Amino acid sequence: MLLEEAKEKLEPLINRKLGDLVDEEQMEGIIRAKGRTGQLLEILIGNKNSPRTLDFTDGELKTNKCDRYGKPLETMFITQINSIIDDLISKKDFYRTHLYEKISNLLYVPICKEGDPWNWFFLPYIHVNLNDEKNYGLKVQLRRDYYSICEQLKVHIETSDDGYIHTSNGELIQIRSKDSKPYGPIFSNIYDRYVSNKNHAFYFKKEFMRYIAQNG
Repeated sequence: MLLEEAKEKLEPLINRKLGDLVDEEQMEGIIRAKGRTGQLLEILIGNKNSPRTLDFTDGELKTNKCDRYGKPLETMFITQINSIIDDLISKKDFYRTHLYEKISNLLYVPICKEGDPWNWFFLPYIHVNLNDEKNYGLKVQLRRDYYSICEQLKVHIETSDDGYIHTSNGELIQIRSKDSKPYGPIFSNIYDRYVSNKNHAFYFKKEFMRYIAQNG
C-alpha cells in the first residue's frame, strides 16, 4: 500500500471511537500491549501486518498516545539500534541510514487514549515528508541530532565507567534503552566487545510531535 492510499482510507476513521470500529476480541489486551492500537489501525485501513522495513511501499506509519487536543503524552518509537550500532559509531551518512529510511516519509496518527479504551479515537493525521521543501528546517535539525547522538554514543563507550552506551539526546530525537528480560546485549564489531547489556532504540521526543503539529 502507498502512503497516499492510506491517507484516503484514514479519513473516515478520524474522530471515530475505537469501540465502533473493532470487536471485543480485537480489543483484548489493548492497554498492556502499547503497539496494539497501531496494529489495529493497519488492519482498519487494510494494510497487512507483516515483518518489513517500512509499513508502506513508500513510507512509514507512526501512532502515539495523546490527549483529546493532540498533545503528545509519550515519546514515539522509531527503530531499534542493535543491528546498526556500528553505522552509528562510524557516523554513517545520515541520508543513507536505516534511520533516515524510517523517518523520511511519515504518516503520523495521534491517538487520544483518555478514559475507557472503547472511547479512544484517532485524531487527524499529519504527513511529514522530509523531501518536501517546506520541511527543510526539520530535516536539517534531525540530521544535526543524528550526528550529535552518534558522537554521544562514542563518548559513552570510550569514557563511561561501564563502557556502555547510555541515553543520548538531540533536540527532536533520542536513543534510550528498549528491552525486556531476557535482555539482548549490543555487540560492536568496531570495538570488538559488547557496548550495552540491553537493547536500545531511536525515539522521537515529544518536541518532534509538537513541532509537526504546529508546522504540519
